[in-house]
Amino acid sequence: MSSNKNALIRYKTLDKCLKNKYRKYTLEDLIDECSEALFEFEGKESYVSKRTVQLDLQNMRSEKFGYEAPIEVYERKYYRYSDPEYSIHNISVNESDLKAMNNAVQILKQFKDFSMFKEMNGVIQKLEDSIHATNQKSIIHLDKNEQLKGLEHIDILYESIANKKVLKILYKSFTARESNIFTVHPQLLKEFNNRWFLICLYKQKMYNLALDRMESIETDENLPYIDKDLDGDEYFKDIVGVTVSETMVPRNVIFWVDAGNAPYVKTKPLHKSQEIIREDEEGTLFKICVQINFELERLLLGFGDSLIVHKPRKLRVKMEEKFNAGRKNYQSLIVPDEN
Repeated sequence: MSSNKNALIRYKTLDKCLKNKYRKYTLEDLIDECSEALFEFEGKESYVSKRTVQLDLQNMRSEKFGYEAPIEVYERKYYRYSDPEYSIHNISVNESDLKAMNNAVQILKQFKDFSMFKEMNGVIQKLEDSIHATNQKSIIHLDKNEQLKGLEHIDILYESIANKKVLKILYKSFTARESNIFTVHPQLLKEFNNRWFLICLYKQKMYNLALDRMESIETDENLPYIDKDLDGDEYFKDIVGVTVSETMVPRNVIFWVDAGNAPYVKTKPLHKSQEIIREDEEGTLFKICVQINFELERLLLGFGDSLIVHKPRKLRVKMEEKFNAGRKNYQSLIVPDEN
């Protein structure tokens, strides 16, 4: 059992004793009660030291965890709350707190139909009841699509990552002629551009598999799970999107954006490494340091004629080829008469 969980059990036990009006508790009694409570949870002898309980009482009295418990020693040996109605489980909130909690509830309610949040419905309802939340419309609207193909797989993928289970996934990419079985060690779930991906270990290499291309998923109980212990922030730090190369070195990508669109890029950087090199009345020259992947190319192309890639040359040439191919498509396109 973790030390944090042990501490929570002790605080709960001490709270029960200190608010008991019909029994007197000495420090030794509190130590015994905490030891017994831990024994019930762990199923083994677990003696709590005098120093630990004294420190717990001190923490409960302080502002450290927001309790500020009115613990007093009376008759020089017994412990109790000076306020008989006090409990660490009584949450004291003001009007501002209630307003903030109500706003949070309105945001949570937007996820109520999302598969992995369905078990939260009861919790959200309890929150609404406890803070007397008004049935107001959401002021903050999050971009989500509950009908997105593949969302039905999130539950089993999430549980498999949490419980470290190997999976057999029947998968068909957009370029494959037929489906194939991938035996993978799931590591992370990643959402990008309203599409979900599983980051997994497959044949000793890291892959990302789109959830909307998964046809079926089964747990393989016979294979030992390999945990890469990935930190999402660290793993994705050098990219835009989800495609990470284990060998590619991040490159400086220098691009110019015209004056009409530069404010959008300034206020919503393409990557956290983004810097401004120079700017004038015509536009702004930016720099980001990232791996060059498919998602980055799509993002840059999305700016159309308002953005020009300067460096690296290979990316500039590729962008130019894409725009030339698009121009030819428009030139050869025959649009039927609407009449």
